[in-house]
Amino acid sequence: MSGLLRIRWAIAPKIAPRPLINCNRCGGVRSYRCSGKFRVNANGKRIDAWLIYRCIGCNNSWNRAIFERCTRRDIEPALLAALESNDPVLVRRHAFDPVALRTRIGRVEEFPDVTVRKELLDGGPQCAAALWLELRLDAATPLRLDRLLAGELGVSRSRLQAWEERQSLAIEPDGAKALRRPARDGTAISIDLSGEPDRDAIISAACG
Repeated sequence: MSGLLRIRWAIAPKIAPRPLINCNRCGGVRSYRCSGKFRVNANGKRIDAWLIYRCIGCNNSWNRAIFERCTRRDIEPALLAALESNDPVLVRRHAFDPVALRTRIGRVEEFPDVTVRKELLDGGPQCAAALWLELRLDAATPLRLDRLLAGELGVSRSRLQAWEERQSLAIEPDGAKALRRPARDGTAISIDLSGEPDRDAIISAACG
């Protein structure tokens, strides 16, 4: 494609997945949100660590095990210090891992809300006729790719589908049906906008 504009979208989920737990105080299944704090317990040479969650109804706590009954020598000092200080990067790494959470509890509530930071990598918006978008996600999201693109580019999902059908839009590495799947880290989307009457508006939206 001529006049290619390369942009990176850094995508960060806003709301951490929430386990659905039978709360003995509320008397039913409730959503629990991450408190942003760890609990570390040392018993002799053994150490346990949990990430604390709170019921959104009554603030009852649930402790999600990070590791249990580990010997101190098996834990890196930097990791132990991060747990004891409630390091926000470490909290986010665990809180935004729906697969690990689902393994522990089974039922999980996920949210599609994200923030998108856009970085121009190469090319000039003034003369661009095509887009190349690189998606970088710091955590998994249930947000479908077509909803992400439609919202950020200001176009309809049916238009995205039409672009794909006439091969003006290509997605790597997912290929077929990728538009209807959750956005994934490392995905690259190319869009040929030559001939589109609102090309400038789409390019402006893509750049943020």
